[in-house]
Amino acid sequence: MSKLKLLIVDDEQGIRFGIKRVLMNFSVSYPFMDDDFTFDVLEAETGEKALEIIESEGVDIVLLDNKLPGMDGIEVLNYIKSKNYDISVSMITSYASLELAVKATNFGAYSFIPKPFTPQEIKTALEGITKNLYLKRMTKKMNEESKQVRFQFLSVLSHELKSPINAIEGYLKIIQEKQAGEQVDDYMLMINRSIERLKGMRTLILDLLDLTKMETDNKQRKLVNVDLHEIAKIVIDTVEPLAIQRNVKIYLDGEENTFINADRNEMEIIFNNLVSNAVKYNREGGKVFITIDKQKGLIKITVEDTGIGIRKEDQVLLFQDFVRIKNAKTMNTTGSGLGLSITKKMVELYNGTIELESTPDVGSKFIVKIPI
Repeated sequence: MSKLKLLIVDDEQGIRFGIKRVLMNFSVSYPFMDDDFTFDVLEAETGEKALEIIESEGVDIVLLDNKLPGMDGIEVLNYIKSKNYDISVSMITSYASLELAVKATNFGAYSFIPKPFTPQEIKTALEGITKNLYLKRMTKKMNEESKQVRFQFLSVLSHELKSPINAIEGYLKIIQEKQAGEQVDDYMLMINRSIERLKGMRTLILDLLDLTKMETDNKQRKLVNVDLHEIAKIVIDTVEPLAIQRNVKIYLDGEENTFINADRNEMEIIFNNLVSNAVKYNREGGKVFITIDKQKGLIKITVEDTGIGIRKEDQVLLFQDFVRIKNAKTMNTTGSGLGLSITKKMVELYNGTIELESTPDVGSKFIVKIPI
């Protein structure tokens, strides 16, 4: 549950008490919201008192009567607008008129709630105000971040997709024109390279889907008892064809029936990213060791390889979005640069941590710790 601060500004104590009572066990939820919203209710009997509360405590929503002793509601509304506060205001008044409506709208009021009103009318009004505030804040956040995110996203896509598409197109034209010969075998190298390029593009697309799902669909997570030993075996079966090609042996050490309350999909993604990387960046004839250890208060997952290792200066970059460590040893290995970033984000969903120990030309060890 997330809380919004709601300020009722009305000189009638009965109105303030009635609204406060209606909202005691009330919450607002929409499918597109990350969380349900409840309300911390504050009260002010005058406009001057309302401004004191707004300045000292900060509020999210104001239910504002216009007819107040001293400073009236329109003046309070104008002050909120002049300060450019991120507050949604709804006027509650018995004296609605066209002039008041125009003024209130010009000063940024979201809606009107006419007196007298029923509890259901207050709830309906609050649902609309909360939705408006949520969408307004999300829009502002997206506007602030979108340029950087779009630039980063498009840069990666143009680099990761344009190059392999151009390469595949070039190979296909050579095959189409039979420039290398008349036999299928004359083109096997080009065909194999094209397949590898397509695999890389597919990996990028799947990683982007994982990232999008994780960041936009948290409410749909299904937390159940998951056996990590079983998950590890499934992932080993999935990665086995690549391991066989590279002559890499995978070893699993851990007790069966090591359960954790988690989303099965997320656990598979964590294991798959770590194990597939351990195979991809290993040496020919190398080894991968997966250990699942249930300790006091946590589960420790270790994936260790005998591969190319990672330099100290590159390790700090490894968990960032779209980062790939490029050197002579990795130039022929495809990847999206999202796998470890996604893994870290998923581990953190469980208040867990992920650490890396690595030595170039010796190997890498990723250590995941998840509280039980």
